[in-house]
Amino acid sequence: MSLLKRDWTLSDYPISMREHAIDPAYVGTRLKQHRYSASIVNWWVISGGGNTKGETLEELQKRFAAENARRADERRALPRPGTHVPIEFASRERVDAHPELTKDFVRRVLNLDWAWISDKSSLWDFHASDDNRVLIAKINEVYGVDVSDIESARLSEILERIAAAQPSS
Repeated sequence: MSLLKRDWTLSDYPISMREHAIDPAYVGTRLKQHRYSASIVNWWVISGGGNTKGETLEELQKRFAAENARRADERRALPRPGTHVPIEFASRERVDAHPELTKDFVRRVLNLDWAWISDKSSLWDFHASDDNRVLIAKINEVYGVDVSDIESARLSEILERIAAAQPSS
């Protein structure tokens, strides 16, 4: 049937639902634990989580709808159900414009030996706190640059701000 159809709905796709044990010691506030998770088989980027199976499927439906809208804007069809969907990586064009600064930032601000960063990566990707205050303060301490007004917290914008503030070589 999927060979004759082009307009897919979530019900056309095979879904994997998993139940997870909840860690009672977890005290995270921004990143929530979910009892259930669901994803589209072979398309793992489309997933949802919730405390009930119903909530989980609702979240999966929202994410599926958002992906469908994004692809429609790009004039790209949804993949046929059951097919393997390769992982798509965001561009690194802006980040790659500052390779040494990026490496230094990862080491001195994020306190990591390495990290894969795209133009869409943000400070939010590197902590579980409710805000970015600690990392923003660290950026100011290390580079002497205030980035608190960069609402997206995108690392590409932050790196461009730091690079612009550095003296020319």
